Amino acid sequence: MKDLQNTQLLQDISALLDDARKNVVVAVNHTMVLTYFEIGRMIVEEEQNGENRAQYGKAVLKDLSLHLTAKFGKGFSDTNLRQMRNFYVLYSEQIQQTLSAESQNIISSTLLTNSEVDNQSNEKSQTLSANFKLSWSHYLKLMRIKDINERKFYEIESFKNNWSLRELQRQYDAALYTRLALSKNKEEIIQLSEKGQIIEKPRDLIKDPYILEFLGLPEKSTYSENDLESELIDKLEHFLLELGNGFTFVSRQKRISFDEKQFRIDLVFYNRILKCFVLIDLKIGELKHQDIGQMQMYVNYFDREKRLEDENKTIGIILCQDKSEALVRYTLPEDNEQIFASKYLTVLPSKEDFINILNSDNGKIS
Repeated sequence: MKDLQNTQLLQDISALLDDARKNVVVAVNHTMVLTYFEIGRMIVEEEQNGENRAQYGKAVLKDLSLHLTAKFGKGFSDTNLRQMRNFYVLYSEQIQQTLSAESQNIISSTLLTNSEVDNQSNEKSQTLSANFKLSWSHYLKLMRIKDINERKFYEIESFKNNWSLRELQRQYDAALYTRLALSKNKEEIIQLSEKGQIIEKPRDLIKDPYILEFLGLPEKSTYSENDLESELIDKLEHFLLELGNGFTFVSRQKRISFDEKQFRIDLVFYNRILKCFVLIDLKIGELKHQDIGQMQMYVNYFDREKRLEDENKTIGIILCQDKSEALVRYTLPEDNEQIFASKYLTVLPSKEDFINILNSDNGKIS
């Protein structure tokens, strides 16, 4: 009998089953979220029938918890039911904004035919289904974010970038929304909450500071630029997530040479959204004007020797532990859109420290 261990047939069937398992998990998570939203709605509507809503609501949750736990097992504690209720309260207004005026009045309307009611019920169901794209665990985290614009931003980015709950927590702890919002005006901040991070020009790619706590390097320990580079490569997936959307890895220690001189660029990436090379140079300690001049040379070389006609100009990012805003400002031309200098942190700062870091740079990216 033929050994199927390494055949294409076995590989194809295995891949099909793996995809099926993933789809089942996604479907279960999606159904769970929709069900919990509906449970929350029922609890809220029941509470509205009580005279003393606060006391009546507590009694309803306690009684429900006892009966549901007896019938369905774990997962229906007072706390869990309260989370479902809060989920509905928090997201119902956001959902209702996307529903048609007719679908809002399905229950109260007496003029609609049965088919019209069914159609509008289906419309409402489809809208609810389309709005909830993450797991229940994601929404438990998102519900703890009070600012609605910030909450909607992380919800969009989690789905768009397929963030795990752990990655969502990391991006939130690293204050991604705050770092992006500080360099934008009021209208652009609203756009963040409606569309997530939009990359249209080089400056949209840049964060300051970059949070590299996933490297596990103590902030005050002694390490070389090569050590930092090696750790970044070892944890390339995490680094790409920190860089943002559209990045693909091209090369490490890219050698360029001319006039018998040789230079090495620490890291080379390509951004598919902006259609350009992105060069990254790693510097231990404070940024010097020579570092900016060196990056300018790298960028010029790539623009003149590597860039294709249909590609945009190369971007250079210098990651350093410290920088003088004045040195960056006066070294680079006023209309600079190619060279950027950003700090990096190898540990997550506290909320207070993070605010001080941002305020020390006036919340601006150079």
